[in-house]
Amino acid sequence: MTIKGSCVCGGVRFELFEPPAMMGTCHCSRCRKAGSSTYAYVRAEAFHWLAGRNLLIRYQPKPPMRFNRVFCRRCGTSIGDPYAGRILAISANCLDDDIEARVKFHEYAPDKPSWYEICDDARPYGRETGGG
Repeated sequence: MTIKGSCVCGGVRFELFEPPAMMGTCHCSRCRKAGSSTYAYVRAEAFHWLAGRNLLIRYQPKPPMRFNRVFCRRCGTSIGDPYAGRILAISANCLDDDIEARVKFHEYAPDKPSWYEICDDARPYGRETGGG
């Protein structure tokens, strides 16, 4: 099973060789402002760039935030953190193909905006995880 993914302009393209192990939504202000807060978590060995690595820009945060953000320099799409290590956090919005994985947790749930209602049975967490 191969799952394709891309940015808005199509310049950055990748594929996953296995379905994400899980998905989670982060409600910290940084993830919301980066344009994507739901991530698909996949093993690094299952991720492969197809095109556009030269179009990537990396934003490295100041502590205590720990996750880098990678964007397409042409269209601004947030790709997530495809260089995180053994487990990669890929913006679920970039997946072109539908997947069966569902959101299993909500990180920084107390920081979600008042207009956003958590409507699933995924587990809410506070700020103890270190966030985006």
